[in-house]
Amino acid sequence: MEYSTIVSKVIDSGLLDLARRYCWSLPPEKAIERPQRVIARIMDLGTFEDIHQLEAIVGRDALRQALRDAEPGQFRSRSWSYWHYILNGRSEDTLPPLPTRKVS
Repeated sequence: MEYSTIVSKVIDSGLLDLARRYCWSLPPEKAIERPQRVIARIMDLGTFEDIHQLEAIVGRDALRQALRDAEPGQFRSRSWSYWHYILNGRSEDTLPPLPTRKVS
């Protein structure tokens, strides 16, 4: 599912409520303008129940896309490993590196 589709489902789906609980630096309405960040934040910090709710809302493909589009600092190494295993069946030795900031 594309991020634009996710945003259009926000009010009906509960993503706004999840954004309210996990994206503290912005009002939830503003946070969901960048759904990848909301999804990644919940994937990194979410409870078991909230992650299942998120998957029910956006679908597994959106979780994979959020992982592919991850920005530096969005995932800790533990959740990075976990999600690559759960979504892609990758073992520790086949993981792509965590995204890093590049300073020029």
